[in-house]
Amino acid sequence: MKQQCFHRDRLAFTISVVLGVTGIPSVLAMEDEPLLEEVTVTGIRASLKNSMDVKRDSAGVVDAISAEDMGKFPDSNLAESLQRISGVSIDRRNGEGSRVTVRGFGPDYNLITLNGRQMPSTSLVQNGGGVSQGRAFDMDNLAAESVRALEVYKTGRADIASGGMGATINIITQRPLDRPGLNMSLGAKVLRDTTNVVGDDYTPEAAGLFSWTDEGEKLGFALTASYQQRDSGASGAYTNNWITEAYDGTIPQSPGENSGEPIHILNEPELGELRSLPIDLRYIHSDRERTRINGQLTLQWRPIDTLTGTVDYTYARQDIYENRSELSAWMDTYKSDIAFDRGPVYTPALYWEERREQNPRDIGLALQQQNQVNTLKSLGLNLLWQPGDEFELVFDAHQSESSSLPDAGYGNWINIGLGANISAGQGIDFTGDGLPILLVDFDDGVYGNGNGKLEEGEVGSSVRQIFNDRAFAEFTQARLGANFVFNETHSIDFGIESRDMETRLQSSFYQELLAGGWGIANPGDVPAEYLSPINYAKLFNDYNLSLGSNSREFFDRVSDGRAAPLLLGYTGNAALVGRHLSNAVGLPWAVNPVDNLDRTVHEAVYGAYTQYYFSTDWRAMPVNLVVGLRYEKTGVESTDLANLPSEVVWQSNNDFQIPAGATATPYSEKAKYNHWLPNMDFDIEFIPGLIGRFSYSKTIARANYDQMGSAASGLSGPSLPTLLSGSTLGTAGSGNPGILPLESDNLDLSLEWYFDASSYVSMGYFRKDVDNFIGTATVDVNLYGLSDPTNGPRALQAMADLTALGEPLNDTNLFSMVAANILGVDFYEYTAEEFENLVDVTGNADDAPIIFRVSQPKNSERAVIDGWEVGVQHFLGETGFGLQANYTIVNGDIEYDVEQDPAINGGEQFALTGLSDTANVSLIFEQYGLSARLSYNWRDAFLAGVEDGGRRPRYTEEYSQVDLSIGYEVHENLKLSLDGINLLGEDQRQFARSTSQLLRIEMLGPRYALSARYHF
Repeated sequence: MKQQCFHRDRLAFTISVVLGVTGIPSVLAMEDEPLLEEVTVTGIRASLKNSMDVKRDSAGVVDAISAEDMGKFPDSNLAESLQRISGVSIDRRNGEGSRVTVRGFGPDYNLITLNGRQMPSTSLVQNGGGVSQGRAFDMDNLAAESVRALEVYKTGRADIASGGMGATINIITQRPLDRPGLNMSLGAKVLRDTTNVVGDDYTPEAAGLFSWTDEGEKLGFALTASYQQRDSGASGAYTNNWITEAYDGTIPQSPGENSGEPIHILNEPELGELRSLPIDLRYIHSDRERTRINGQLTLQWRPIDTLTGTVDYTYARQDIYENRSELSAWMDTYKSDIAFDRGPVYTPALYWEERREQNPRDIGLALQQQNQVNTLKSLGLNLLWQPGDEFELVFDAHQSESSSLPDAGYGNWINIGLGANISAGQGIDFTGDGLPILLVDFDDGVYGNGNGKLEEGEVGSSVRQIFNDRAFAEFTQARLGANFVFNETHSIDFGIESRDMETRLQSSFYQELLAGGWGIANPGDVPAEYLSPINYAKLFNDYNLSLGSNSREFFDRVSDGRAAPLLLGYTGNAALVGRHLSNAVGLPWAVNPVDNLDRTVHEAVYGAYTQYYFSTDWRAMPVNLVVGLRYEKTGVESTDLANLPSEVVWQSNNDFQIPAGATATPYSEKAKYNHWLPNMDFDIEFIPGLIGRFSYSKTIARANYDQMGSAASGLSGPSLPTLLSGSTLGTAGSGNPGILPLESDNLDLSLEWYFDASSYVSMGYFRKDVDNFIGTATVDVNLYGLSDPTNGPRALQAMADLTALGEPLNDTNLFSMVAANILGVDFYEYTAEEFENLVDVTGNADDAPIIFRVSQPKNSERAVIDGWEVGVQHFLGETGFGLQANYTIVNGDIEYDVEQDPAINGGEQFALTGLSDTANVSLIFEQYGLSARLSYNWRDAFLAGVEDGGRRPRYTEEYSQVDLSIGYEVHENLKLSLDGINLLGEDQRQFARSTSQLLRIEMLGPRYALSARYHF
């Protein structure tokens, strides 16, 4: 039987290095086979066959996705194409695939390369301010039209740079000498996003590819370019937090002796059992715009047959805009009636609280806006020298930079606090079909006209927040690699590499009171022409917003029939409203020029590798062995230029501000570490088409950049004045430059049967033993000598005064009493809202030091992840019908314990995130110029993150999606296609310790695209 030889012939090496560049070899060729004659075969079946060939012919466990034609990838989104590979699942943003998880390892633990080069990636927090810089590459930065193939390396290799513990995913783009002659492709698309409300219902996309070589195939250049505009909307709801504590027989903020009836509790928890309470409920609607521009220019020159030079420049830009409105209620008044469910953690099924003797409080009508631009630029050089069949030498280098910046003079995210004081009571019905119902006892008789309707004149301002976040990254990478062939049985790769990676994060924040202050004391200060009514009931039309009989009886009883769902609010342009309200009080409409975060993390990685290939026949069975070793040395320097705060300002009942200081102080720390990373891949072909594989490798994944800071930042105040029961400490975060990478010992065992030209069945088992998982350690300490304005002589005197007056000890009364004493007036002289507008209480030397719960990353845990991958691909002869399917099972040995008391170890818990089973099925037809693919994608529920110092898990519910793509070849040069994405309009939902503890729900809808593509 003919033996396979793993050393690479000239054509194979050209493909793997010139196209795949830095040491990510593509399909390994057979030396004894004649040079491939180029035959252009296109379509779904050809794409799947090419991908299958990569899987079969590669060393180790490798999967691939190939373009169906020049300028035509199987999906318009790269991440959504990848989910069709076993073991790969995706994270969606705005209903579109953006990042990938492989075998349970999330986006930050997978290495994404562009033509073999590690790309920098930056991002700002979307749907809120702040920087959160990981290592994940957003695949929605790149248009699919310029991509030739995707390769997923699930097993480690010595000739692949470290960082992909789950997998290394290589994006291969077009090269002119790979497709000689003149080639052109032009495409146009019209996108219809059914979630759109205020933007254009139909938005354009255009893409073009031009490639040329001279007749001698010595010189060539290629240009790809694409433009995409998408207008969309997103409606939903979220809760900022659930406060979970062991039940001690009391509920915080229950009515006092002088405030009427005590709290009524149904299904009361047993003492010591966990119970949770929501701090708010917020309905939201966003109008979004995204513009994406991509381009790549590639020049290739082959002055002599043995030398090929390639220069390429890649440019990608995304402009992101979002305007969001909220309708919300903050749950911080008298808890009067709660009906708990009986889950593992007692959670309100029905919840009600009342103002009683207090004036109506505000319902929130905040407006937010995001303006962000993401840019990627990359310049690369590749030189390939092949003096003979036995030796090949390649040099590759690139310099690439990425940035995520505000796209407006007023920052990347603004929050304009608006509200209306109309709530005499408020509650939530959690018993519905996934969307909680917000109810209020509407009372506009104190601050409005008393007609029982929410009107523009009752809306007032409170506070403005301006975030000015910036992220920069610059990577320089160089590699010199060689391949030497001894004979048909033995060959060796070896090389050296350097990577210089620098990331900088900057952020400033403004929080200033507007005319109405925290209490919305100036209703009517928002011009009516800036506000438009918004009916959330119409936006939530897929959900049942009617109260069930039990719920109706409950809320009628607790409110004397006055409670009703609150579904009408206001929206408007946040920037216009914010500018007007800022001008009204003399505030500049600009960002804070003083950064509260300025962090630079510099990593220098130097590596060397060698990899030996051996091929032979054993008992007439082809056997291949690859053994490699990679050494890497890493140096880290983290520098924070910190504007340290000097005071804590108590602004209202439970609102605090900790402004950054005026002077920046640099602080640096250094660290270094090194790793030896072995790998071994073995495969044997038992009978023709039946291949068994065994692989071992050691891989690493480095910590996120935002975990590597050197100074504490992000200081926030406590949830309540610290002298009151139920108060939780303010928080801060501190990085750890010396945090070590995760280390994984990986085993793979698989069996693959290739039983037809385009058909196979595969089953594989994988196991990853991982050390150095990064957990969070929390410590309660004072920072920077700051004082607590809620814990000192002023606060203690106010408590005594309230007790003497017989007033309840709550956050609102305590602030009012402190303010009254400062002003020298009677407690009853002003309302609580007026005291909030008149006085800010700043910590002083007489107050106790304020304690923060500081979270810091640490290497803590060891865990095991294992699972099974099953895949099948088959076409039924020449009928045109085919099937592609896979199923992945992922297991981990450490789960989050939802029943653990958050008071234990400060709430800290370690758990494996991202682990879930997945399945994908595609039914395919391709015949007579017609092609169609109907796909079903499913991902089981999974733990997405552990937040709030370990006290709150964030689970993502089970999600499934149906997509359809239909294409028709009008003639050999013109093809039309119609794509439908998320045809059933599935929504995404996240929850905390139980499914009834909503954290976020985003309502999505189908998208349709009609496109035409013409080839010259």
